[in-house]
Amino acid sequence: MNAHPTFPHRHAAHCESGVIANLMNHSGQSMSEAMAFGLASGLSFAYLPFIKISGAPLIAYRIMPRAIIKNLTARLKTRAHFQTFKNPKAGQAALDAILAKGGVVGLQTSVYWLPYFPEDMRFHFNAHNLVVYGKDGDDYLISDPVFEEPMRCATADLNRARFAKGALAPKGLLYEIDGSNTSTISTAAIIKAILKTCNSMGAPVPIAGIKGMRMLAKKVARLDPNDPKTALFVGHIVRMQEEIGTGGAGFRFLYAAFLQEAAAYNDLGILEKYADRLMSIGDDWRMFALTTARMVKGREPMLPPALAKRLNDLANLESVFYKDLKADLKKVSR
Repeated sequence: MNAHPTFPHRHAAHCESGVIANLMNHSGQSMSEAMAFGLASGLSFAYLPFIKISGAPLIAYRIMPRAIIKNLTARLKTRAHFQTFKNPKAGQAALDAILAKGGVVGLQTSVYWLPYFPEDMRFHFNAHNLVVYGKDGDDYLISDPVFEEPMRCATADLNRARFAKGALAPKGLLYEIDGSNTSTISTAAIIKAILKTCNSMGAPVPIAGIKGMRMLAKKVARLDPNDPKTALFVGHIVRMQEEIGTGGAGFRFLYAAFLQEAAAYNDLGILEKYADRLMSIGDDWRMFALTTARMVKGREPMLPPALAKRLNDLANLESVFYKDLKADLKKVSR
């Protein structure tokens, strides 16, 4: 048996932020998932009709897969080593070699091919992150942060999950963290991370940030309420928000937790009120999801213009939020 008996499995709201927080803790840098997500400038929004997830446009409430890991490690000057592979045999050999040396490894996988997921939770999403911390016979020992307890996964199943095809194909991605030179979390690092999020949410790109929300609202407003595809499309918006955006309300709750934690750092007490404001915005996103779900299930009439108005209202709230937050942080950083 190959394993780290002391590896600290911790349940998390989201897979990538949970995995990198757990790996950072294992390497010696104490860190909550919320802090990892915030320092990585993980919050975002994008409407990407040219990328399909299960036949529907990608609607992202966070930065792209791998970016949370890359941004956080760059922010704290942590060494991260990434590898991809052409075939499962090479990927398995590399993973086994690291485990044989006592290493702990992060992997990108497909949810659909992980047998420990309940069947009704499996779908073709190729950017699910987990940690492998050992091997026992033919089973890999898995710390998957979206589960409360460690899991086991047979070699053939894990290989299939690592080399799934389609959008965001993982290509066997594995990554290791060397935290020996990691910087301490500082007020300056937090401010830089938050300003990056504010800038990305206010970006002039039509598909990103606030403008991306408005673009999606225009698409929703044009939907035919009598077309069966309409229910599938608006249901997909909510699925991306609450099932893939597992940080709560499209990661708004997770980012609010980061702001609340960051408020304890020198000169950042002002973030407390922004944490409260974002929690309120998150509640509005949840109400949007509830209304949409009721329409999809036929409990309320399908009214695309009403949903579009809610999306525009959310865009307005977030636009003001990020402008105010940016202005106040610039005062602090002078």
